[in-house]
Amino acid sequence: MSRRPRWKYPSAGLGSKNGHADIGLLVLRVSVSAFMAFGHGAEKLVNFSERAINFPDPLGIGPVASLALVVFAEFFCSLAVAFGFLTRLATIPLIINMLVAAFVIHGADPWARQEFALMYFLIYLGILIGGPGKYSIDRMVFRKNGNA
Repeated sequence: MSRRPRWKYPSAGLGSKNGHADIGLLVLRVSVSAFMAFGHGAEKLVNFSERAINFPDPLGIGPVASLALVVFAEFFCSLAVAFGFLTRLATIPLIINMLVAAFVIHGADPWARQEFALMYFLIYLGILIGGPGKYSIDRMVFRKNGNA
């Protein structure tokens, strides 16, 4: 007859008692979204009228509309992800934006130009899959069975 050990491995899953995974998601969400919002989106928002004239139009909807979609994703959706508000929904425009940036805007560029957009894409894809974690507005508003 085997006996159970008295000690247990710490849970690494989301919602674990130690909360390390939730803290990791918080740090990831806030840091990556701050880099995107204030390193990319804010500059486009502040200089919208100057940039709209020559902004790339990869979707064929016009440079002003293209820039508006990029600003929406890079600034507003990034802030939503940082705060954990409608997190999974907010990552979708960011994911699309990064795929267009990597494969359409920088499609003919060297790997070093595509790599940055693909790195953001993978991080936002991970957030889409993993969710916002415990420390988020989603968790406070949409709490159900302990998960957001």
